[in-house]
Amino acid sequence: MCRGRGFCGLSYCPLLANKMALLKLRKVKSSREIFGSSPPSVFVGRYGYPVVNIGPSTPPEVGDTSIYDFPEKWIELRLENVIDYRWSLITSTMRVRVTDLNNSFIHRVHEVTLSAKPVDVEVYLEKPPRPRITLSEYEPPQGPRAPLKNLRVVGNPSVPAVVDRVYNDKHLKASDAVIILYNSNIPVTFIERVLSVGALGLWSGRRIVPTRWSITAVDSTISEHLLKEVKHYPEISDVEVYVRRHYDNLFIALLIPSKWSFEWMEAWWPGSTWNPGLERVVVEGDHEGFCGRNSYPSIGGCYYASRLATVEYLYRRRRQAAAVLLREIYPGFNIPIGVWFVRENVRAMFRGEPALRTSDLNEALKLIDKEAKLGSRKWLNSSGVLRRIIYTKPITYYANAGFKEGERKSG
Repeated sequence: MCRGRGFCGLSYCPLLANKMALLKLRKVKSSREIFGSSPPSVFVGRYGYPVVNIGPSTPPEVGDTSIYDFPEKWIELRLENVIDYRWSLITSTMRVRVTDLNNSFIHRVHEVTLSAKPVDVEVYLEKPPRPRITLSEYEPPQGPRAPLKNLRVVGNPSVPAVVDRVYNDKHLKASDAVIILYNSNIPVTFIERVLSVGALGLWSGRRIVPTRWSITAVDSTISEHLLKEVKHYPEISDVEVYVRRHYDNLFIALLIPSKWSFEWMEAWWPGSTWNPGLERVVVEGDHEGFCGRNSYPSIGGCYYASRLATVEYLYRRRRQAAAVLLREIYPGFNIPIGVWFVRENVRAMFRGEPALRTSDLNEALKLIDKEAKLGSRKWLNSSGVLRRIIYTKPITYYANAGFKEGERKSG
């Protein structure tokens, strides 16, 4: 009855996405040979570490397939298209020890992964791919998989000079290589893939890194690097509120004149991805002060993805602030598609103008009351940073108060 018109209330049409992917996969449904152009794309599993599954992901088509694994370009696409791209990729993997980088198979994986353009490959499978779909809060959706028998790189990889330089520098730390690539305008997701296949770092310490871990590692490394500069910048002058709505998600950023601190909070409505059965809204979050954190946030990789986007914005402005980011997830959004969704939405939100700029924090809370279904009171009660700013007075307040009292008595 719906026929893709959104009557179900979901933010995407699962029937359309599945149908589009099946049309592409039909010709390889029972085949053990695949010829196509890898975007490039690669997947590294984490189960069984330090022996993991690793291999390229390839659609059964040739040409410019870069959009299939380029989250920086997905933000304005329909979710059906993103899911279609991902479900059309056939991932073929071998079991490899994370330190076995001299493996000839890993060398071919490096050829594919380091390329800035799609690479034609021939993939020979042990058995036909299983039509299984894997969803994760960390990685983008993964399509059918099959054990790999052999991989042949047919096309010529196009490796950027800076990527080739850090790859061949065996005395360069992985964290330094990540920053060099980022400063050379290499996309974050490209850096994540290169780190994942063990192509960065001191030669004696290079390891294959599960995709999930590499995503968080790169987001964290880059944002920590930028924060070293941001913490020296002057504070913003006014309270600023940014708002973005996208596919049954509401994003709100509250920037407050203060030294750097950060908080990421999420509110999951019943029926949304991570709250399928409860009858109440679940609020979670983590925060850090000026000196950062010394433990992994319980809320997961979205914390570092949103922090990176926030720090990038402040770095461009040459300002620092206390940043409180809120996300409401409604029932129509019931599919985990990776932390890229958070990072790119926060980036897009900060590319726009603030919905409010004011000197009064109460006005900002009134706007949150207007925009957010949860309301500012619930968000305030759940927030560590907001409560600190509102209810705790800085030491300069008491110093100034004492100074004025002394002036009054002496007068």
